[in-house]
Amino acid sequence: MNITIDPTIRSLTPNFAVGVIEMDVVVTSSEAMDDLIQAYESSLDNKYDIADVIQLDIIKDGRDAYKAYGKDPSRYRLAVESLFRRIVKGNKLYRINNVVDAGNVLSLETRKSTAVLDSDKIVGDVHIRLGRAADEYHGIGRGKLNIENIPLYEDDLGPFGSTTSDTLRTMITDSTTRVLLFIISFSGRQTLAKDIEFACELYNRYCSAIVRNINII
Repeated sequence: MNITIDPTIRSLTPNFAVGVIEMDVVVTSSEAMDDLIQAYESSLDNKYDIADVIQLDIIKDGRDAYKAYGKDPSRYRLAVESLFRRIVKGNKLYRINNVVDAGNVLSLETRKSTAVLDSDKIVGDVHIRLGRAADEYHGIGRGKLNIENIPLYEDDLGPFGSTTSDTLRTMITDSTTRVLLFIISFSGRQTLAKDIEFACELYNRYCSAIVRNINII
């Protein structure tokens, strides 16, 4: 699978980079991850107030990138910011399954939006570009979204994910066996190798992952 980034994104946000992991996984319930997730929830809730979230390193870089694209980051939030806001408001994270929940832990650890996608539902190569007004995009549990000027992931069939919300087509289900994982950085490549190492350890421990390919774009 070839993955490319559109020159417009590179021009507007030169520090945009993506950590890519392709792996086999075993999808199970999320019970084994409960203690880990609860530890993150407790730590973040005690450490930050809601006003702190938009000023956090890395999250702020993402918000600044949205502004550079012409998108209001307070109306169309980065997925990772939404996770942080939910926790510091005193709410618990939804538990879906071990593969999805591991992606949430990865986002909390790295402060970066992540995409955990069913690789078998992706057709052809992947191009990361800014959304257009004409793009039809339906987020998981969110209905139709205005994806214009937000980085999205597109294959031969059309958009299937973004830095704000994933789509139904490539979401993880009980029958998923292969995953494409993106770690989206608006802060450059410097920490992506460390982020990928953490992700591989996390998915190996909780999802019986077998890593097939790693790349930084």
